[in-house]
Amino acid sequence: MLRLLRAEMYRLVRKKSLYLAFGGLVVAYVALAVVRSGGFTDASAATDAQTFFWLLPGVAGGLLFAAIYADDLTSKSLITLVGHGTSKTVIVATKLVLMAVSSLIVFGLAPLVHLGVYAALGWPPSPATWHIVVAIAVRYWLLALGFAALSGIVVYAFQKVTFAVVAYLLLAFSVVTGLLTMALNTFAPGLVDHLLSGVTLRVFAGLTTHTPLVAPAVQYVIYLIAAAIVSVVAFTRKEMEF
Repeated sequence: MLRLLRAEMYRLVRKKSLYLAFGGLVVAYVALAVVRSGGFTDASAATDAQTFFWLLPGVAGGLLFAAIYADDLTSKSLITLVGHGTSKTVIVATKLVLMAVSSLIVFGLAPLVHLGVYAALGWPPSPATWHIVVAIAVRYWLLALGFAALSGIVVYAFQKVTFAVVAYLLLAFSVVTGLLTMALNTFAPGLVDHLLSGVTLRVFAGLTTHTPLVAPAVQYVIYLIAAAIVSVVAFTRKEMEF
């Protein structure tokens, strides 16, 4: 697994299109912040983080998901890995770990960029603002990773690029969550808090208030493990043409 993980990390680090895409996102955000800076207040850094970080799972997470998962479908490298004897369980676990690490780096840099821009424009953040913004970034990082794990089921079950990317984007932009929430509010409202969005919201509350953190954290880990197990089962049952 470590050998495959190193190879995948090396491939991802050398992917120039990712650097260009993320660089473009940073430039666009800085330009937007400069345009909006005349209306900033002391609370803007935190409220704007909540507004703009909502896009990160779909935009930043989508770029990483495509590079980590979808590229293998395009290049047929999954077939090559399996043909050389790599365990399908190892492949699923490696992809999930790579998504976790790479997205952690991106979402870890997001508060630095966001608050650095505010500081440069004359609105240096307080320690309390740092705390809130980092907690927001953690929540959306958990969402991006969870959506990738769930979309991985589609990746390994169908092995079609379009299906995989569309599945991730529908999750990341809250289309699936919205539909499930409407359905559960009608038939089982008590289950809404147990959707991935509700679990990560409770993690955020635990990071910023005295709300218990252990229960939602454990529930989140169960989501990841369950998605990985279903992915392995789907991958194992999928016939591959060599």
